[in-house]
Amino acid sequence: MRVFLTGATGFIGSAIIPELMGAGHQVLGLTRSDAGALALAAAGAEAHRGDIQDLESLRQGAAACDGVIHTAFDHDFAHFAHNCQKDGRAIEALGDALVGSDRPLVITSSTAMGAPAPGERALETHFDPGHPNPRVASELAGQAAAARGVNISVVRLSQIHDVAKQGLVTSMIELAGRTGVSAYGAGDRNGWSAAHISDTARLYRLVLEAGTPGARYHATAEETIPFRDIAAAVGRRIGVPVVELPAAEVAGHFGWLATFVSKDLSASSAWTQAALGWSPRGPGLLADIDSKQRQEADRSLALRGEGSGTALPKRDAFGQAQGRPGRNFSDSSRCARINCLATWSLKHLRPGHGR
Repeated sequence: MRVFLTGATGFIGSAIIPELMGAGHQVLGLTRSDAGALALAAAGAEAHRGDIQDLESLRQGAAACDGVIHTAFDHDFAHFAHNCQKDGRAIEALGDALVGSDRPLVITSSTAMGAPAPGERALETHFDPGHPNPRVASELAGQAAAARGVNISVVRLSQIHDVAKQGLVTSMIELAGRTGVSAYGAGDRNGWSAAHISDTARLYRLVLEAGTPGARYHATAEETIPFRDIAAAVGRRIGVPVVELPAAEVAGHFGWLATFVSKDLSASSAWTQAALGWSPRGPGLLADIDSKQRQEADRSLALRGEGSGTALPKRDAFGQAQGRPGRNFSDSSRCARINCLATWSLKHLRPGHGR
């Protein structure tokens, strides 16, 4: 097939290109820049100029191909709800070009959409159109496209990772570098699901080739990893202490991330694996966080008070009203944090290596 791929130069899209080409497909990748076009050419793909807000460019790209994989998404979480609505409009435009044909459209969502109830593991067969998570807009747009006769399937993402990026964990690493601690909430017993980028790219290809119209598939290799274990791995990665925060201080410390760190994001992929013969085999999330390839660089950044390179958005003009990450510790919490940092510093920092 000739496949139109949005998000083609992104983390997931750039992994999908060699997966598709290795299976004999051709790729037309969406890009808005000359640099992106060069990167696509270097990967053996053809460039299609446009972006997810240029709806006509999406229609043209989809019309020129035998199938579509849509992975593009604006990850500015300070405007998450707006960006989810924008994704819904992009899905509608892609569907416009495919109505009445059997050409597949594979869209992207989150495994959070499959949770039957808070604290329950997400299932592929569950979808609540009234879900409070704004990402519901993507699947609602998909349902509307299916009602118009579009052959559409959904890949729901867990935390997708390699040694360089780990989904929301990447922002946790940056936050730990800025604040000097890797934190979790007191009493939290929640877990997150995850899948390696190589397994995720393979899943997208399998859904494109053999997906059932209207079906939802979970990119989940590890169904639940305790959040405390993730926080501990982040602490090991950049060499900072791991602290338990009182529940009242989680929002002030994590900012926009608090919405995610306080929730159980466990998910099952049993149906996905059985339906497509998909068997995840990549490294686990904690192994990628612990990778020696990144630890020393991230520790150096942490000691200088810098992050891992991922920008955390401000929630308002003053960084306060909705929770700027790493701020608003109470006096007692701040004292505990300082004592913890002092103990860690005496143990780990040699003369000449202080901040």
